[in-house]
Formats: sequence, C-alpha cells, structure tokens
Amino acid sequence: MRRGSPQSGIPLVLPPWARWRRARSFNLLEESAWAFRDSDLLRRLFDAILRRCIDEGLVGGEGFAVDASLIKADANRQKGVEGDKGLPPQTTTRAVDEYIAVLDDAAFGAATEVVPKFISPADPAARWTGAHGGQAFFAYSTNYLIDVENAIIVDVEPTTAIRQAEVLAAKRMIERTAKTFDLHPSRLLGDSAYGSADMLGWLVDAHGIEPHVTVFDKSARKDGTFAREDFTYDAADDVYLCPGGKTLTTTGTRVNDGETLLYRASKADCDTCALRPHCCPNTPARKVPRSIHEKARDMARAIAKSWEGRTSRRLRKKVEMLFAHLKRILRLDRLRLRGPNGAHDEFILAATAQNLRKLAKLVPMPQPNPA
Repeated sequence: MRRGSPQSGIPLVLPPWARWRRARSFNLLEESAWAFRDSDLLRRLFDAILRRCIDEGLVGGEGFAVDASLIKADANRQKGVEGDKGLPPQTTTRAVDEYIAVLDDAAFGAATEVVPKFISPADPAARWTGAHGGQAFFAYSTNYLIDVENAIIVDVEPTTAIRQAEVLAAKRMIERTAKTFDLHPSRLLGDSAYGSADMLGWLVDAHGIEPHVTVFDKSARKDGTFAREDFTYDAADDVYLCPGGKTLTTTGTRVNDGETLLYRASKADCDTCALRPHCCPNTPARKVPRSIHEKARDMARAIAKSWEGRTSRRLRKKVEMLFAHLKRILRLDRLRLRGPNGAHDEFILAATAQNLRKLAKLVPMPQPNPA
C-alpha cells in the first residue's frame, strides 16, 4: 500500500526540495495561465477567422442582429448562499478574485443594484435567474452580434444574466466591430430587450443605424382610459392634442433622470371636458410623458409596421438558430470553467468554432492541380 494514500493512513511527508519544486510548479502554472489570458490569444484567433470570412465575402456588413442566451454556470444551485448575507469569509478561489475584479463593471457587478437572491460560493459572478420559467439556476449570458447575410458571428461578449448588461454588451460589440473591422451596419435587428428609449436613441442619434427592434413600451393602460397612443403629437408646436382637441404643453423640465418630458393639460379644459371619465377620472388634469428619444422610438414603430420590419423579424431567427446549434450540437448548455474569464474563454471558443464550420460549408474546397 502506497504511503500517503487514503487507505494507508500514513501521511505523505515531502522533503524540503520536493516541497519547493511542487510550490514552484504551481506558481509557474498560475503565471502561465495569467500570461495566456493577458495575451488575449482567443480573441485574436476569433478575429483572424472573422477576417477570413470577410475576405471570402461571407459578411455583408449591412444588417446585424443581436441577441443573448443563458448558459448554466458550473455552480450547484443547492449550494448557494443568500445574497443578503454575502460570501463566507473563508471563500478564497480564483473565481472569487475574478468576481471582485468585475464588481464595478457595468456588464457584471454594476449592471444592477438589486441584490441576487442567492450567490454561489463556487462562482459568485454567475447570476441566479429564473428566466426560463422552471427551476432557477446560476448562469451567464452569451451575447452574439451576427451578420444576417450568412449568419456569421462578428462579435461575442459574456455578461451577467440580466437585461441591462445585455444591452451594454450590444453597444460594446457594435463599437468594437466598427473599430476593429470597419463594419458599420445600416440596420440592427433585435427583440424588445433592446427596445428601450436609451438604446434606440443611441442607435439612431449616435450611430445612424435603423432600429429594426421591437419597442419596449409600457404605456398601455388596463383601466380603459386613453393611452398615450390616443394623443397626437404636433412636432411643429411641440404639443400633444388630446382626443377632445385640447392641447397639452410642457415646461421643458426633464424628469426620470433627465430622460422624460411631461406634457400637461389645463385643469380648466379637463374640468369641462365630456371625455374626462375616459381620460383622467382620478386626477385633476391629464399628463402624458414623452421620452427625449421619442423620434427614435417612432422610427422603430414605423419600421415594425413595414414590409422591411416583417422581413427583419424573420431574419432575426438566424441568431436564435446559432444558440440552438451552440447548445444542441456543440453541447455548450453548461460551462466547464468558472468565473467571468472562464465564461469569456468558452463563449469565444464556441463562436470561433461556429464560424469555422460556416466557413468550411460556404467556401468551396480548392481543386488539386492535375500532375
């Protein structure tokens, strides 16, 4: 029976020179891992494959689609600790160090001020989520930006599993693609997760991109009173007209962190209006909020009603098919590595593999020259 084995009961005592060599080996492995990560080799590999796809004419560069998908983290859901209590003091792992390093990153720790219900001591950067409707689990989000012509992935970004972080990832990917490959799409396809006023304003006003995106709108009312869409905006006079023909004006003061203007009707007009029971039965006068990015929202609404909008909703499924391929064919429905860096490595390797498969499928093999 070998000394130091569990069956022997005899502890393994290493001589000083062996302990030094063992510690030195661990240090070298750790230094090598950090050196590999600092080199950003996987990102450079992804960029090289994407550059080949561009050179082969597989990337049109006109229309991009963006979406995110949840990938389970390598963290046992039954071993999570309550988020209010925080991590145990004795928890010291590489994943914990990475979690602390990204606490101020808007794609991870700073994405929201809401404390998660549970935190995993094994991988605290993974977010506790029940978005799939079944049992909640710890997860990361992989974010894809693809060219819709041949479904080539032009960028990938890992984030925590929360909508605000996914929107930020979309902005980062668009800017990075423009800087690295000089790709400037004329339109962006996305679902309502990317349909906030701020995101639409960023697309239209800052980058001149047509938002083929479902508008995130919660202005509909359930009490039967007039909704915001029942009021007509007059851009020339900067006023709203109510269904009764009265005007709603604004003082120009912005509310909601400077993102919204309030248009108010006159109390005298509302008191004598026959439509008051259907408009503002419980308030002295009617108020209508208008986002400072409302022009971009109106553009997205108009595109959604057009033939191009219907086509874009069909093309948007290409990115969803890539996620299905990622999980069912490449079997990346659960991460093998922990921490934000581990998620980054696995996501970018998987995206590189998907682009390689598409490259091999669409580019014909060179024919050998006869001797």
